[in-house]
Amino acid sequence: MAVKWSITNLQYNTDSNKGVTRASWSVTDEETVGSVIHTGKVSGAETLIPNPSDAGYIAYDDIKEADAINWVKTTLGADEVTVVENKVAAQITKSKVPPTASGLPWVVVG
Repeated sequence: MAVKWSITNLQYNTDSNKGVTRASWSVTDEETVGSVIHTGKVSGAETLIPNPSDAGYIAYDDIKEADAINWVKTTLGADEVTVVENKVAAQITKSKVPPTASGLPWVVVG
């Protein structure tokens, strides 16, 4: 699969402009190996400063998820977006080769 950015919640002003002040987000990915699905997820929230006089301002009722994802990524910056996506990938890698195992060393399997 591919890394997927999602918006899980928007906090907005209740005035007539309904400007978004906070966006909660989640980044997920998964990889299937055989019959096992390995997943990774990172989430967070970013503070936004709405400005109704900006040319690109979008009122709450007209926002698309892609708009909010763009705001989050812009707020984070390209380097931090890469860090987040790398954390998701690292979780998947760790899931495929877990750091712990269990068993009984005196029991021979096979």
